Amino acid sequence: MAALAWLLIPLVAAIGAGLWGSWANRTRKARGDGPELTGYARFREAMEKPGPGS
Repeated sequence: MAALAWLLIPLVAAIGAGLWGSWANRTRKARGDGPELTGYARFREAMEKPGPGS
């Protein structure tokens, strides 16, 4: 009986993780890659500039 109790712990954790994941994904707004690509382009431009000591 104790072995069954120990097997219930991961089962309950997996069910809880599934519920939390579905809830977290439900509240996320659908958006494209626009903001990420814009930020990456700004990062590349900043890295291509010569440094102050060059």
